Amino acid sequence: MKKVYFLLTICAVLFLLPDNLYSQTQNSISLPSVGISVGNSDNPEDVATTLELLFLLTILSLAPSILIMTTSYLRIIIVFQFLKNALGTMQTPPNQLLAGIALFVTFFIMQPTWTKVYDRAIVPYMDKQITLDSAYTTGIEPIREFMFRNAKNEDLELFIGLAQMPKPKTREELPTHILIPAFILGELRAGFIIGFFLFIPFIMMDMIVASILMSMGMMMLPPTLISMPFKILLFILVNGWDLIISSLVRSFK
Repeated sequence: MKKVYFLLTICAVLFLLPDNLYSQTQNSISLPSVGISVGNSDNPEDVATTLELLFLLTILSLAPSILIMTTSYLRIIIVFQFLKNALGTMQTPPNQLLAGIALFVTFFIMQPTWTKVYDRAIVPYMDKQITLDSAYTTGIEPIREFMFRNAKNEDLELFIGLAQMPKPKTREELPTHILIPAFILGELRAGFIIGFFLFIPFIMMDMIVASILMSMGMMMLPPTLISMPFKILLFILVNGWDLIISSLVRSFK
């Protein structure tokens, strides 16, 4: 009914407008027109620039995945999720806050690597000293070095075997599409290992509180509800955020 009343009101307003209003508006206001056309070009650089623009737009669309999968972000966010579940604080801190903290800690860890990429690849390419292919080859090297330092040999051997390729003799012979999944698998393992050790003290506190409640005959009272304030207090007393973030930063080589 509200939509019907709204349409009737619009019709009434249109009927009450003067007849020459449309002609006056048409003479005083000119509407812009936007057109897209594909033409011919005799300059090959125009085609190259268009392809580079499409390549950059593709990279921007994949930037979140690249940021998550080729940096320290994956391990950090997994540890933060384990920590929240161990504390039992439900929605505190929110997932958006944890993602923001993990993002800025990632910036801190990856700053030396990204500085090398910027100085060796982006700046020379913007100054037209090297080509796009050379910029990619030079810029990917610091990122590959970071992933090699934190990837496990068994993960690399796993994906080399899955790809059914001969074992490379040097790191330069190992393709990037094999290095990235091996690095991701190692980050998942490291995040779960750290999360396991995070759970141990909080589970012990839950067991202590549960045994005390059972000895007092309060079996219907949830032990996690009683132990949660004590877990938060313990986490504050040991300065937990500093310990976790410093351990995460030091865990990367």
